[in-house]
Amino acid sequence: MAAPCSKMVNRPLFRQFMTHLSLSCLYGAVLCLQRLPVISQERNPVEDRFAELMHQMELERSLLLEHEQRLLEEAERVRRKQADHYDSDEEAVYGGQETITAQDQKDTWELNLKHFQPALRDRDVGVTALGSVERCLGDSLVLLVKQTVGKGNIWLLPQAQWEAGETLPQTAARGLTSLPEADFKATFLGNTPCGVYKYKFPKDVRTEGCVGAKVFFFKALLSTGSASQSAGQKESFLWAKKTELQGYLKPAYLEKVNRFILNL
Repeated sequence: MAAPCSKMVNRPLFRQFMTHLSLSCLYGAVLCLQRLPVISQERNPVEDRFAELMHQMELERSLLLEHEQRLLEEAERVRRKQADHYDSDEEAVYGGQETITAQDQKDTWELNLKHFQPALRDRDVGVTALGSVERCLGDSLVLLVKQTVGKGNIWLLPQAQWEAGETLPQTAARGLTSLPEADFKATFLGNTPCGVYKYKFPKDVRTEGCVGAKVFFFKALLSTGSASQSAGQKESFLWAKKTELQGYLKPAYLEKVNRFILNL
């Protein structure tokens, strides 16, 4: 006969779970919003040598372009014109004199190339603020917000307290839409949490029945967004690389975040 369900529960684990629930009476959802790289990262020396090798192999195996064939034909015509036995009737085959030669086109293209100024890969040189989505275009960035916990302000991922009647993904989305002077649109990567974090409140804000909270992390990618913080205003949010998170997040909080953030 099968044992009753109550006897199948591991009682020490069950008591431990209930203890955590009693300590974490407040629940919330955290949104890990990532902005993926916009441009490719700069190549390292090994990649540069490999790219040069592949370009040389492609050049050796490729056929001549129509423009390259035209350059060779025009060079041959010039050589024949300079010869002593040149016959002017041969020009009738080419339809008479050409106004623009292939070499003229090549010179024009090279001149345009010299005047071309590519856009800067790094826009952070003294002009791009940490709250701009245009910083570090070759890296993956994570959105951090400054929130008040107790009497102090600390940097966290966007979060909101759960309210009755909404799902946890809806709570996480509400934490993003509540940011001041920001209009970010996120694409959630599923409805299942990717992590959980439990913490205790500062002693001055604890109550007899509530000393901490439990929050669930959800991952999302930035689809569209803009921010317009004034130059003199203190930044309430910023975009940080994974290597920069240790300068903003608490060690225990950072340990949980590093488990699911990929440095793409």
